[in-house]
Order: sequence, then structure tokens, then C-alpha cells
Amino acid sequence: MQAFVAVVEAGSFARAAEQLRISTTSASRLISELESHLGARLLQRTTRRLALTETGAAYFERCRQILSDVEEAESLAAEADAQPKGLLRISLPQSFGLRYIAPMIPDFCARHPALQLDISFSDRVIEFVEEGVDVAVRIALELKESLVARRLMTVPIVACAAGSYLDRFGIPKIPADLRSHNFLQYSYASHLKFLENTPVSGNFRTNSGDMIRLAALAGQGVAMLPLFVVADDLRSGKLRRVLEDHAFPGLGIYVVYLESVRRSARIKAFVDYISERFSGKVPWDQA
Repeated sequence: MQAFVAVVEAGSFARAAEQLRISTTSASRLISELESHLGARLLQRTTRRLALTETGAAYFERCRQILSDVEEAESLAAEADAQPKGLLRISLPQSFGLRYIAPMIPDFCARHPALQLDISFSDRVIEFVEEGVDVAVRIALELKESLVARRLMTVPIVACAAGSYLDRFGIPKIPADLRSHNFLQYSYASHLKFLENTPVSGNFRTNSGDMIRLAALAGQGVAMLPLFVVADDLRSGKLRRVLEDHAFPGLGIYVVYLESVRRSARIKAFVDYISERFSGKVPWDQA
């Protein structure tokens, strides 16, 4: 498995063999023996390049995680106070992750220099096992029961629009009024379940909260978003809040991981760090 990961990451048998301090022939033999053991082709070999097969790509991701776990287990056994080490794969929501968590990552790396981070940004709900993710930050009304979750904070949902739009089309007073407005639709809007009895429609749909914000600023329609996305615009007056008398349920912001990895030092380090940094603070109110 070490040889396989080294070959994929290096892009050639020769470079991998050099890193592993073995001969190129030995590296090639190890991969062939691994494929024979698995009964599956992992690499497509040509004279110019190596390419992972579909099976090889899935196996590669699991191998990297397993080898990181082995490395961490050996480290913990060797030193009671060992630093977390190995690969940590983190999934973050797009807008919140870039605004409030990304600036913390350099400090987290400085505290844990033996960790290797692989960070992805997406607002869709990822599958931990299938996608090889260790820990995630999620924003939701509710979470799957299979996840261990630590709540970081609650964020209000606000309805807003640009003054130019409201001047042209009027101000909605109650949620039912949204039926006659151009509603800017967010693809992952599970947080808008409370609008199920209020059919809304519009000519704009996207999977990006930031794109919804830009459309609202341009006067394209009414947006309903977590407060952190539009807090600065509401303060500056670029957007105006509507339906303020109507209480919408808030969204929980959680750091989550699988029960099976509860004892992982890598995951614990990230969960503790994020919880500490957000303790008692609402970052969108700091401006």
C-alpha cells in the first residue's frame, strides 16, 4: 500500500522507488503483487504516463487514510503526548468556510505542524466514508443521527433585498407575499422547509450563497440567507431586511465526524481548535 500511494503521488515508478529507497523493479513488482492480491487493475500503464483506474482511484483514497491512521497509531503508542500527525481531510461550507474558518487554518497548521491538510469547500451534504472525509463543518436545521456533532453557534436566517428592487416591486409584509416576488433560489435550501406552504418562484437559481447575495445586491429579487452572508451589506444599507416581524428558525453550525473515529487525535485537534476559536463569539458581529 505504501508503494502504491508513493507511485500515484510521484507519478512514476522511478521517482517513487527513489523516495522509498528501493529499486524501480521492486516498486513495479510490489504494485503487481498488490493487483494480483486484490484481483483488480489499479493502474493503467503506458510509455508516457500512469493513470489510476476507477477501482485504483477509490483504493488510493482509502490507502492514504489507512496509512495516516497507522502512522498516527504508531506515534501515539511511542509517545503519550505525541502531536497529531498524518492526513486530515476537512469539508467546509463554501461561504462560511471561506469567510470565517479559512483565516484560522494557518494558525491551526502552526500549532500542529505534523498534520497534512486536505480541505474541500462545498455546500452539499458530503458522505464521509464514500468521499474519504474525516471531519466537516455543517450548517443545517438538523443532522444525521450517525454523526457525532459539536454545536459551534446558531445563525439567524434573514430575508432581504436591495432598495432598488423594493422600490420597484414593493416590500413583502408576510411570507405569503413572497409569491408575487422574484425569489432568488438556493439549490441546497433545506433550511427553507418552513416555506413549503408558501410556494415561491423566481428566474434565478444557484448552489452558491455568495452568488445569491450578488444577485440580491444587483436588485434581481428577494434573498433568504444565513445572516453571516449578508451581515455587512445590511449594516451598510446595500441590502434591506424584510419580513423582520416574522420569526424564522435559526440554523445550527456544527463540527461533525463519524462515531467510529471519535478517538482520532487528528480529528480531536481540529474539533477542539474550532470550538475554542468560536467559543462565545459571533464572527459576523465583529465588524
